[in-house]
Amino acid sequence: MNYRIRMRNLREDRDLTQRELAQVINKSQQGYSHIEDGRAELKIEDLIKLCRFYGVSADYFIGMSED
Repeated sequence: MNYRIRMRNLREDRDLTQRELAQVINKSQQGYSHIEDGRAELKIEDLIKLCRFYGVSADYFIGMSED
């Protein structure tokens, strides 16, 4: 699974907005949107912040594991 799809699914499953998640990784809503839409890459530092926020492993987030 593409990490962008998992990123969107995690956010939507928790009824969170892009603006709320942008605050977690210290970006604008537009910057976060660009990552989800594939116009920008997710930095490793931001991946770590999102994994901690959601309580999931990086392997799960990037689609290498289903748990």
